[in-house]
Amino acid sequence: MHFDIISDIRDIETIAVNTNIREVERLRKVYGNARWRKKKGIATIAFVNGAVYQAELHWYEAAGVGRKEMKIKYLLDTGG
Repeated sequence: MHFDIISDIRDIETIAVNTNIREVERLRKVYGNARWRKKKGIATIAFVNGAVYQAELHWYEAAGVGRKEMKIKYLLDTGG
């Protein structure tokens, strides 16, 4: 499901770091050895059909690599 983030991500929290991430070995193989963090936050997103929602997003992040594998965890409500 393709979506665009149309606002800043707010209320960002770290869920897990390095070995506490189940997927850390795969992340290291695909994107490189780094100090990986799993994060979550809230943002306004838009789908390709024009629907706009507030959503909780989850992703992996590492310094020098950036945000990877952004996914929608929950749709919260319409954003407007």
